[in-house]
Amino acid sequence: MIRSRLPRWALPLFAGLLLSAGVQAAPVAYRYDTTHSQIVFSIDHNGFSRPFGRLHIAQGWLRFDAADWSQSATELDIDLASVDMGDEAWNAAVRKPAYLDAERMRYAHFASTSVERKDDQHGVLHGNLTLRGVTRPVDLAFTVNRIGTTIYGLHTTAGFSANTTLNRDDFGITATPNSIGHGVSVWLELEAIQDDQHQTTKESP
Repeated sequence: MIRSRLPRWALPLFAGLLLSAGVQAAPVAYRYDTTHSQIVFSIDHNGFSRPFGRLHIAQGWLRFDAADWSQSATELDIDLASVDMGDEAWNAAVRKPAYLDAERMRYAHFASTSVERKDDQHGVLHGNLTLRGVTRPVDLAFTVNRIGTTIYGLHTTAGFSANTTLNRDDFGITATPNSIGHGVSVWLELEAIQDDQHQTTKESP
């Protein structure tokens, strides 16, 4: 029988490599960069057009494991009072109780329940969206755009694009059914900054 032995000087090096590999395979903690993250939505207006609106992400965290996506998770809060339809009067109307009801419940909350990997870049994020006090399951098809250091080397950043379609009726938004469509197309462009000290649990905005 042939035995292979590492020289003594190589043992600490070998142990270090194993430890490094374990660290790299573990989930990495990020906090959302609310400046470079956006949510855009579109809905039919009486068949004439599909206007766009924008919402601001108040805060959120991401835990991403590049080796095992099933170990990844995320939560984020969306500021409904930030809605921007391109006109102040329109913004005020959308914030009213008949629509987003932003004064009563200012923040919508999304919490993932699982991550499904399709290939090296694409997956589906399953989770629950709470809007106006109503919670419904939501599936987000997403693309991993890039994970790396910014051009100035300031941060390690993870970037994602995602989209889904919501039915506004599911969240109790049933006003003006003959004027405004029921299906809402939603796109998310997300950047998250690596932050090992950031807690990956629910926070109150």
